[in-house]
Amino acid sequence: MRSKKKKKKHIFGILQRTPKWKKEEFTEVEYEPATVKDLLTEMKDISELIIDLAYSAVLFNNKEIADEVNYLDVRMDKLNYEIRMMAMLAARTKEDAEQLAGILQVAEAAESISNAAGDIVNLLMTREKTHPILPRILGRADEKIFRIKVSKKSKACNHKIGDLRIESETGMRIIAIRRGKCWIYNPRSDTTIKGDDWLIIRGSEEGYDELNKFLKGRVKVLE
Repeated sequence: MRSKKKKKKHIFGILQRTPKWKKEEFTEVEYEPATVKDLLTEMKDISELIIDLAYSAVLFNNKEIADEVNYLDVRMDKLNYEIRMMAMLAARTKEDAEQLAGILQVAEAAESISNAAGDIVNLLMTREKTHPILPRILGRADEKIFRIKVSKKSKACNHKIGDLRIESETGMRIIAIRRGKCWIYNPRSDTTIKGDDWLIIRGSEEGYDELNKFLKGRVKVLE
């Protein structure tokens, strides 16, 4: 008897490549009006962040970072769907179609980067172990990428990053913040940290330990 091949699931043109990951699924996608600039800007920001996270997830065998990659990968799928919808609604003439074709090519390139990142983290899910030499070497690197959830008990809540002096006190740099389903990419010094935020940070293990205690509310100030 021939074994049945698992079919990849398509929902409204969106390909779910990681069916085991259930944090963000699209059972129905509704068109949300937005500007082309806003959509392309977020796709650019995701494509810049997602590759960095994907390599870190694999090299340091970090499944939490891999979850963030999958989250962003699905978000990219939705953005690409929305920009295709916008193009179909906006095209009225041949000239319109020609101009929108270039925008769709840019969006497709960004999604290709996202897909590649998703393929990278799938290495963590395979049964065959990847060669341990790279994680062993890079595990000694001075800087790594970590993920921390901000406790509502932390004194960091409702304070600006610059006022907390996180980078100067710990050497850790916040490269992104996930707030619910929204992302803040490359947060600035005037960005406010809130309880239950997920911070994607880069730095040393020593700095991570110190910052983690502060963001979990175990210590009141950064020393």
